[in-house]
Amino acid sequence: MDKKVFMQWVQQRHVSIPQLLLAHYTDLRMDEQELVMLLHIQSSLDKGDAFPTPEHLSTRMTLSLDECTSILGQLIKKRLLSLESHLNEEGIVSESYTLEPLWSSLITLLSRWDEKEAKADQKAQEGQLYQRFEQEFARPLSPIESETLSMWYDQDGHSTELIFAALREAVISGKLNFRYIDRILFEWKRNGVRTVNEARTHSERFRKKTSEPAKHQAKQAEKKDVPGFHWLEKL
Repeated sequence: MDKKVFMQWVQQRHVSIPQLLLAHYTDLRMDEQELVMLLHIQSSLDKGDAFPTPEHLSTRMTLSLDECTSILGQLIKKRLLSLESHLNEEGIVSESYTLEPLWSSLITLLSRWDEKEAKADQKAQEGQLYQRFEQEFARPLSPIESETLSMWYDQDGHSTELIFAALREAVISGKLNFRYIDRILFEWKRNGVRTVNEARTHSERFRKKTSEPAKHQAKQAEKKDVPGFHWLEKL
């Protein structure tokens, strides 16, 4: 290869194409011609040409002048490209393209998908939650119990993980009923407990606090019930 040609190739700027754009351009209602058109515009912007004309774009693509003009209009109509006007100090108006609408549309699309996935995950977790409660109670939940379960994560804002933890706490304590579980969740919320680890720490602290007075009372009872015996007095 000729060294001069090689150096020219090395010094050429590269157009960066985000993987997300390649993966989702059809979701933005774009076809391949529109995608390549945007890439040519991006290339021109990178070179300092803020307003590549349809004539210029036509020389870079296998499209006629009218076709390029039509595609540019479609991209602007789809809000994937924007044409801005600028007025300089001398009163001369200039125009430039910006791809900000494209990136904004892509971000909005991905955000909506994330929300849909989050809602789908939440529904799946809620289904598992109902199944787990019915397994522990060994019976189907009553309508009132189902409504209470829904209120815990819809109105009270408890996560499914925290409700699972409250259910486990009720099972361990041998008090498997909705009023006791509701009380656990109420106490956790009042004490700022928001995660399973915080709930575990709070429960351990509560057990320790309640067990110490019980041990003290047991020792006091032993002292009262068992008479003192001093073997020296029997000599």
